[in-house]
Amino acid sequence: MKRAAGLYAPRAVEVGRAPSGAPESVAGSRIETIREEWLVEDRWWTSAPLRRHYLEVVLRNGRCVTVFRDLETGRWFEQ
Repeated sequence: MKRAAGLYAPRAVEVGRAPSGAPESVAGSRIETIREEWLVEDRWWTSAPLRRHYLEVVLRNGRCVTVFRDLETGRWFEQ
């Protein structure tokens, strides 16, 4: 049986960064505020560890989104 992707399954997203490296846009929408950020390190004892840097941001249009950077691959995702 094939399982459908979950409602909150991560989706790849483009995150624009300032010259300093700080995130400044998500999918072309400017970040107004970073409300919160946290680091998740889990499954370190397995062959597939999870290392993510999460950000909860408010975009210029007022939308609040949660994005994370996979610290193993460097790729960004929206969740």
